[in-house]
Amino acid sequence: MDFKHLLALLGDETLFESALLLAGVVDPDYVRLQLTRWKNDGRIYQLRRGLYAVAPPYQKNKPHPFVVANNIVRASYVSCQSALAFYGMIPENVHQTTSVTGKRPGIWETPLGAYQYRHIKPELLRGYRLTEVSAGRNALVAAPEKALLDLVYFQPQGDTPAYLQGLRLQNLDTLDLEKLESQAARFGSPKISRSVGVIRSLVQAEREYETL
Repeated sequence: MDFKHLLALLGDETLFESALLLAGVVDPDYVRLQLTRWKNDGRIYQLRRGLYAVAPPYQKNKPHPFVVANNIVRASYVSCQSALAFYGMIPENVHQTTSVTGKRPGIWETPLGAYQYRHIKPELLRGYRLTEVSAGRNALVAAPEKALLDLVYFQPQGDTPAYLQGLRLQNLDTLDLEKLESQAARFGSPKISRSVGVIRSLVQAEREYETL
C-alpha cells in the first residue's frame, strides 16, 4: 500500500489504527515498515502504539481533541475543566484535554496536544454521554453535573467556596440540580456532599443577579 491508497481508504477520517491496514494482509511486517516510513517522513503522527493520525497538509479534517482523547485511552470520557469549558461554564480556554478513566492515570504528550487521564473508581464511571463535539464527530463527554463533581473530587479543597467561586462558573442555569444531587450521592463522599451545597448557593446567587 502506498500513501495515496491510505488516504483513499480513510476518506475524510484523520485518525486510524494500524489494525485497519493489517487486516488480511500477507506481509504485516511490510505494513509496519510503511507506517514507520510515513511517520519519519512527517506524513502521519503516532499518538500511541497502534493509533495514528494523518498529519497536515494531508489531513482533510482537523481531529477534535475530545475524539482524540477517547481514542488514546478507549475506556475514558472527557471531564473536569475540559468538559466545563466545552459547555461554556468556565471562561478559560483549556489547552490540555482532561479525561477520566478506570485505568492508570497519565499524561500523553502528542503532536496533536497534551491529554491527561485521571483515575477514578470503576463504580464512578458514569454520568457521561455521547455528544456531538463538531460537525459529524461524537465523543464521550461528562454531563455538566458530572464534570463539575469530577473536578471537585480530584481537586484538593475542591468543595470549598473559595475554590468553586474561583472557577468563575457561569451559565449555571444549565445545571440540573436533581441530577447533580443524584450523581453526588453515588460518590458516597462528605466532600462531594459539601460541594453540592456550595454549588446550590452559587446557582441561587446567579439567579438573583439576573433578576436585578
